[in-house]
Amino acid sequence: MRSGSILSSDDNPILLVYGPTASGKTSFAVELAKQFCGEIINADSMQIYSGLPILTALPTISERAGIAHHLFGTVDPSERWSVGKWLEQAIKLINEITARGNQPILVGGTGLYFEALTKGLAKIPQISAKTILEITQMIEETGLTAGHGKLKLVDPIAAGKIHVSDRQRLLRALSVFEETGKTLTSFQQTTSPILSANEWQGTVLLPEREVLYERINHRFDAMMQNGALDEVKAFKSKSEDQSTALHKAIGFIALSRYLDGDISLIGACDLAKRDSRRYAKRQMTWARGRANNWHFVDPLQSGTDT
Repeated sequence: MRSGSILSSDDNPILLVYGPTASGKTSFAVELAKQFCGEIINADSMQIYSGLPILTALPTISERAGIAHHLFGTVDPSERWSVGKWLEQAIKLINEITARGNQPILVGGTGLYFEALTKGLAKIPQISAKTILEITQMIEETGLTAGHGKLKLVDPIAAGKIHVSDRQRLLRALSVFEETGKTLTSFQQTTSPILSANEWQGTVLLPEREVLYERINHRFDAMMQNGALDEVKAFKSKSEDQSTALHKAIGFIALSRYLDGDISLIGACDLAKRDSRRYAKRQMTWARGRANNWHFVDPLQSGTDT
């Protein structure tokens, strides 16, 4: 997929910034961009879509501080984006930014995007809708723990990398085996990184857990004050296809349940905050396990607080 070298070993490394939700990635990346004449590329699977700018915490005009931002809210919610599609666009943008003499800075909370850049993307055949439906039904009927147990039997290496609660990755691994008869690990072992080791530098933003959880709670309260509920209501009226990515955005399901009359508004807000905290916990777990050779910083202690 890569065409030619993105950076020579003598150039400044491409900057990768990963962190859990509400960890201050936007302001951290903007400060880097100011310091290194950078342009920012989105590496968050929800923030690529338009439609829910408040709920997905898209950087506002003021937060962008005049810095060029790419792949933020540029994709129609009805489009189906994959890691491969994001990777293609990210490589194109990296080349364009470096050609302008500027510094590419990729920032987000989707670990699979960063892994695709730094470890490669496996060329896996397209999985049929029939297989995905069968595996989905199996997981719903038997539970995540049982599904993870099945993965341990057929692909123990993948099972060791996938948390038992990571439904999406578990579904993917089981579907690949069911469809192809080959393990996800066997496909991944034939990959090569898009960026070589000397072409990038990774930073993980990792605040203290309790501080991060408090920020998550406060941020959702701010989202509600800024119109998140009306945003969800408007989106629901336009998009009935519940299989689209934004229907799975943190907070969307909870607020949808309130709008449908299933739970109270207080209950919906509590549920959204809980789901966000759980997501942040999974992101922190990914960072410690899959990006342990990156540079870890606490942006809140260093003065970044946005």
